[in-house]
Amino acid sequence: MLTLDLTNAPQWCDLIPGVRVRLRPLTTALMVSARGDQAIADLPEGSATEEAALAMAKALARRAIIAWEGIGDADGNPIDPSPEAIDALVDLWPAFEAFQTLYVAKALLLDAEKNASAPLPTGPTAGAKATARPAQDPVPIARHG
Repeated sequence: MLTLDLTNAPQWCDLIPGVRVRLRPLTTALMVSARGDQAIADLPEGSATEEAALAMAKALARRAIIAWEGIGDADGNPIDPSPEAIDALVDLWPAFEAFQTLYVAKALLLDAEKNASAPLPTGPTAGAKATARPAQDPVPIARHG
């Protein structure tokens, strides 16, 4: 069963030990906004999939992270999230993996669940023509006896 959180309230997420981030819900509007990020548009044609994935993760994190705890500057003084600081956080492999797993993957799993549903008889596949030939009757087996 799909459970909707109609409050759309930001949630805290323990990203890596000692670091937690407050994230906006991953909505369609947030995802569309991230896909339109200039850094993604500026990727050269034929960029590696990994480069595009990192650019998308950073774009999404910059829009989703609204607060954090356990992150400081080089002197250990707490800092607020900024686009540059968020990009630096996502550049850390454990933080990137946790963000992808704990935040992005939840939305992808939800999207994948809908793909498991059978098409409705009135949907776009209604009245679709079969492309496979019907199976032929089996050849009778002769019995010896």
